[in-house]
Amino acid sequence: MLEFEQLYRSQGFKAICGVDEAGRGPLAGPVFAAAVILPEDMIIEGVNDSKKLTEKKREKLFDIIKEKALAYCIASASVEEIEEMNILQADMLAMKRAVDGLAVKADFAMIDGNKAPKLEIPAVPIIKGDAKSESIAAASILAKVSRDRLMLELAKQYPEYGFEKHKGYGTKAHREAILKYGPCEIHRMSFLGKILAEKDNEQ
Repeated sequence: MLEFEQLYRSQGFKAICGVDEAGRGPLAGPVFAAAVILPEDMIIEGVNDSKKLTEKKREKLFDIIKEKALAYCIASASVEEIEEMNILQADMLAMKRAVDGLAVKADFAMIDGNKAPKLEIPAVPIIKGDAKSESIAAASILAKVSRDRLMLELAKQYPEYGFEKHKGYGTKAHREAILKYGPCEIHRMSFLGKILAEKDNEQ
């Protein structure tokens, strides 16, 4: 999990951050991103791609990562920004905000996925980076837990949709709630075309 960190450190970079996002696919809520700089050669036991961890494990690691990181920043792009610029651009914006917000300025960024945002520092996209890099995996956990916590809060405001269960993803129960109650303020309208067309066809 330190192969990429060691590779770029050997090229002279010192403050290397891992960056990942959470919430690209859901039908509702903002997209989150996190950037993390870990101490050199640090392995935090249990850190892995956030999707491979249980919610309980992610919650536990969230506090450990924040405590051990040299710097971290969690950022987001709003539903309005997703609608205005599309999810890919909003995703890039959230990641840029996370990197720019680091208290310790990074000199190199490793980005999970096949595309990197435009940054003031060199950046490289790493496909499935959250399973290959300790820093990216740590970022994936911070982004995922932060977004899940927000969706739990939003579930209290919009109880009919069950956000506390599916966190905004397009589960059967969520789609049925949209058909029954219509979309709410935090739904991404550009994601709901097929579901709302289904409703129109039924009428």
